Amino acid sequence: MLGRAATLDDIADTELDELAQQGFDWVWFLGVWQTGAAGREVSLANAEWRREFGHILPDLTEDDICGSCFAVSSYTVHPDFGATAALERLRRRINRRGLRLLLDFVPNHTAPDHHWASESPQFYVRGTEDDLARAPQNYRRIETRQGPQIVAYGRDPYFPGWPDTLQLNYGHPPLQEAMRTELSKIARLCDGVRCDMAMLVLPEVFKRTWGIAATPFWPAAIQQVRRDRPEFIFMAEVYWDLEWTLQQQGFDYTYDKRLYDRLRDHAARPVRDHLRADPEFQRKSARFLENHDEPRAAATFSDDVHRAAAVATFLVPGLRFFHQGQFAGRRARIPVHLRRGPEEPPNLVIREFYALLMKCVQLPAARDGDWLLLECAPAWGGNDTNDGFLAFTWQGPDAQRLLVIVNFAANQGQCYVPLRLAGLQGRTVHLTDLMGPARYDREGDRLVAPGLYLDMPAWAYHVFDVSVLD
Repeated sequence: MLGRAATLDDIADTELDELAQQGFDWVWFLGVWQTGAAGREVSLANAEWRREFGHILPDLTEDDICGSCFAVSSYTVHPDFGATAALERLRRRINRRGLRLLLDFVPNHTAPDHHWASESPQFYVRGTEDDLARAPQNYRRIETRQGPQIVAYGRDPYFPGWPDTLQLNYGHPPLQEAMRTELSKIARLCDGVRCDMAMLVLPEVFKRTWGIAATPFWPAAIQQVRRDRPEFIFMAEVYWDLEWTLQQQGFDYTYDKRLYDRLRDHAARPVRDHLRADPEFQRKSARFLENHDEPRAAATFSDDVHRAAAVATFLVPGLRFFHQGQFAGRRARIPVHLRRGPEEPPNLVIREFYALLMKCVQLPAARDGDWLLLECAPAWGGNDTNDGFLAFTWQGPDAQRLLVIVNFAANQGQCYVPLRLAGLQGRTVHLTDLMGPARYDREGDRLVAPGLYLDMPAWAYHVFDVSVLD
């Protein structure tokens, strides 16, 4: 314990060393930007949120409530974290270890006490007295240099507004120019940005939400940043099957909530169908089992399902996206309005599992190899348990080959998996499980047809290293 509030300078080199050793490429620091009193006041006053905060922290105090980090009042580093100088020092330490720094960009809205609210209210979606009377959950009155104005809360089209934010108007070209300038400023401080709710500013979504026509924002904004920083990375938080749309507009990675949802539903066939998508789409998908918005994986899945889902999530193509505390099996999701979370003992079973999984994720085959989804055939007539299996291979640049099998079902299952790997016929093939004790020698001809026979308990998995014996 420091006996004082920590800053970015207090992040220990040993913690950064551990991240590098685990094979990470990026570190995302959520919520470094300046927030203001207005957002915190909303967080303090909202009774529903306060009940949630008290459930997470039974010893909650008002000092624990800092306000949402998405109610940004300025894209300057919060002084509580050591201001810009501390972030620059942290970035240098991160980069020296071969890691890159990801920060947030919140395009849809600002905090109520952003200086634009007073100085440039035309940057926001404005309403009328009738709007305020009809939908007080979506509008509020603010004071500006031009006098009182009615302004919309930031929101998406399916839920009431976020009362600690104000909605930016992407139908107003000067606002788009101002946001491109903000994004360029952020790009000088990091190596990439995660763009919060990036689909909300797409013209079709903005028009559906607000009835205001807008021109596309992302292609010009991304191009402007990359003129000076061609290696800069853009990740989109995106839903509603708009992932491909944003990839086409220049995003390097997009959230893959569909895979998460299908795994959460404990259904292997929809997962397989999802993994049949275009290879480029998959390469640009950010795969996750939890994040600051979703419930903790350890609270969503039992330990056995958690492990099976993690193998299926993090050993397919795409960006592997992990959340702080995931490796320890933490169960409490900490709201972004709080400055601390509860103390939780680690789940040693989950921690040991992730230690093994991360060694597999680091293998050149799983990072840079060619991935192939395999078909799982019935083991015998009338046995449909093959439908619960997921199977795929990685063929690496270093000639290493991996075979990943998951029985993603609540019952024991059997199947044949024909391997589509060259050089197996006429040879003896050794299968070594990198996640467990299994070791098998098999005839290569039979691995090709009818395939590797598997009889696996519910939620079981193997990550086999496949080698050919002389």
